[in-house]
Amino acid sequence: MRAEFQHREDLVHFGRLIHQQGFVSACDGNLSVRLDSNTVLATPTSVSKGMMQPSDMVKVDMQGNKLGGERNVSSEIAMHLTIYRIRPDIHAVVHSHPVTATGFASAGIALDQPICSEVIVSLGAVPLAEYGTTGTPELSASLLPYVHDYDAILLANHGTVTYGSNLLQAYLKTEAVEHFAKIMLVTQQLGQQQTLSPANIRKLVEARTRYEGNTSLASMPAGPLRPKHVDADNISDKEMPDINVNDAFVTMRKR
Repeated sequence: MRAEFQHREDLVHFGRLIHQQGFVSACDGNLSVRLDSNTVLATPTSVSKGMMQPSDMVKVDMQGNKLGGERNVSSEIAMHLTIYRIRPDIHAVVHSHPVTATGFASAGIALDQPICSEVIVSLGAVPLAEYGTTGTPELSASLLPYVHDYDAILLANHGTVTYGSNLLQAYLKTEAVEHFAKIMLVTQQLGQQQTLSPANIRKLVEARTRYEGNTSLASMPAGPLRPKHVDADNISDKEMPDINVNDAFVTMRKR
């Protein structure tokens, strides 16, 4: 019970942060944490993320059935559950609408150009998922080609979703995506981008593996990344398209 109360406090804290940072407005956005293998604690619908209380949170199972709480869970909970099902290493999800990153998502532009060394080390590329109507299986289906190999995704004409081992990591990735988007926007306004060379990217990837305590680069793709087939329960498997980004500029889960 103490651990659950701390998670409730954390959802309140990071909900306020995304609101204060301008990553959401009104009642936008949603956050969640995985309590155990079959239970998720999530923010409620129709409540400002800057005005939540610990008692507002809603518990659901991995099928989205309500297990506890006075309010109703966000209509976008299925997106969170899809990520948890595909990525057992993930324990927190943040969905928000940071202005610059959402601008890129609405312009149909992925954040996949290797122009910033810190982004390569800390985040990697941020792909653009196809548009899916909010609150429908379309939204979850749009994530399937990317969840396995990326920790942050742009949602076309919608916003961003980031995820990590805890809420702090998921939130920091949202910050990083928005910061990267601002840098990308400035380079476009200046009229040119100077991308890092493949050799320099490789050095940064090696630095990243050392930072993460992984001495092997065997998991890095040699060419365009082809995600594995995944099964998100009622969303059927299908052939996934290649993700055309620089071969080293991807966010890979290290094993």
